[in-house]
Amino acid sequence: MNWKNGLTLLPMLTLAFAAGCGQTASNPAQTKQNVTDTESSEVAEHTHDGWWCSEHGIPEEQCGMCNAKLAAEFQKKGDWCKEHDRPESQCFICHPELEAQFAALYEAKYGKQPPKPTE
Repeated sequence: MNWKNGLTLLPMLTLAFAAGCGQTASNPAQTKQNVTDTESSEVAEHTHDGWWCSEHGIPEEQCGMCNAKLAAEFQKKGDWCKEHDRPESQCFICHPELEAQFAALYEAKYGKQPPKPTE
C-alpha cells in the first residue's frame, strides 16, 4: 500500500513544482525603486501629527506657519515678520540665532541634532 501512496504523491509534487516554476521573480532593481519612491514621498509630504515640524524646524504645536489659528494669534500680538510671512519669533531668515534655540529643544528631547528645515 505504501508504494501506491508514493505513486500518487509523485505526480502531485511534480505539478506543484511546475506551477511554481512558471512565475517570474520580481526584479530587484524595480523593488528598490519602489522603496525609494515611498521613502521620498514620505519625506516630501509634510504631516502635522508629530512633535517636530520638520518643514519649519520648530515644535509642531508652536508652528505659526502650519497652523492658521496660531498665525492669527502671533499677528494679534504683533509678532509677525511681514517680509517672510511667519512669526518674527520664528523667522530664522531675519534671526538665524533662533534656529539654534529651537534645535536645542529637539536635542533635549531626542539627544541628536534636528533635521534641517526645508523652508
